[in-house]
Amino acid sequence: MVIGKGYTDRFLSDTEVRQIFIEAFAAAHLEGKRCLFIIPDGTRSAPLPLCFRIIADELLGVAARVDFMVATGTHMSMDEAALQRHLGISSEERKGKYAAVGIYNHDWQHNLLDVGTISAAKVMEASNGLMAQDIKILINANIVNYDCLIIVGPVFPHEVVGFSGGNKYLFPGISGGNMIDATHWLSALITSHEIIGTEDTPVRKLLDHAAGFIPVQRLCFSLVVKGHHDLAGVYFGSPEESQAVAANLSAIWNVVWVDKPFKKVISVMPTLYDDLWTGSKGMYKVEPAVEDGGTIIIYAPHITEVSYVHGAILDRVGYHVRDYFLGNWDKVGQEPAAVLAHACHLKGSGTYINGIERARVNVVLATGIPEERCKCINLGYMNPAAFNPQDWMDKESEGILVVPRAGELLYKLKV
Repeated sequence: MVIGKGYTDRFLSDTEVRQIFIEAFAAAHLEGKRCLFIIPDGTRSAPLPLCFRIIADELLGVAARVDFMVATGTHMSMDEAALQRHLGISSEERKGKYAAVGIYNHDWQHNLLDVGTISAAKVMEASNGLMAQDIKILINANIVNYDCLIIVGPVFPHEVVGFSGGNKYLFPGISGGNMIDATHWLSALITSHEIIGTEDTPVRKLLDHAAGFIPVQRLCFSLVVKGHHDLAGVYFGSPEESQAVAANLSAIWNVVWVDKPFKKVISVMPTLYDDLWTGSKGMYKVEPAVEDGGTIIIYAPHITEVSYVHGAILDRVGYHVRDYFLGNWDKVGQEPAAVLAHACHLKGSGTYINGIERARVNVVLATGIPEERCKCINLGYMNPAAFNPQDWMDKESEGILVVPRAGELLYKLKV
């Protein structure tokens, strides 16, 4: 059973949100239980300060433990100051009112627990024959110190899984690198263009199957967010059921349908994306609405790094279409598949025939990443100081779109 509500024409009040959480906690019978809340990092938009305070207010002194783990995946960890900003608490509150609350970052390379293996046969079935390999399921070992895992996170259109949320906060949120590699590479084989904004995908099937191996109760608050913090819906239940309901509502709030493709899109990236690895959503979320041969400009002067974690690998392999990597597997096959998948997603769809690569769209970086490095990684360059997105506003009739806060709304072409 899913508890919660959502609207297509208004947002929930803070009082309504609190009431949903209270009803959910009562139904879950969390008295005396050790609860670990799995939350997104700073690259996701959600009213986490509101959620954190509701959870702490209602469960401290009721549950045996109330802790939080940031589902960083392979992103950078958040330091103490960033965590406090993320949750909307002061240093004084951290040491006083919330001193009993544990707040941790996931570390995808250490302290992992092996909970089982997805068989090659199951992978082949879930992927519709695209992959056939055993996948060991490694997850943060600290989960066994709790009676229940409770996910709290938004559901947006997503390039890897179709719509984010649910068990995606476990894989890759708090998992090991092998599961991340397998699921991301599967999405690259399908292509982001094909998978993004689709509610039932092969990758989702793999994630949900993997979650069934976890030896701890799993619950989930699935949030539908518009902008940075407005909640159009909150749903509580199993990760599978609550995410599915939220995805239906997210498809209304977070997908923009256009009548004809654009020849140029300028994605203005907010500062919550601090490297190209995360800022690449400015490409994923608009590619389906760009015509063949069109251009996507990622405008983010504040981004100066390709990836704080995987930059050296991306400097080696560059950004290429899927078929380029498949055609050069002897050179790149030893690299982490999740990194290759990211490179495919950002470069977009295209072909590689007789040694010639042709991307469907032209991706140009107007960022703090130098021109020479853009050339090295096979992406276009534009000097951000000589470019003003405001000059291109209100030109949709000319086939030019400016997205002021890119990375969350998905633009798709009406069929």
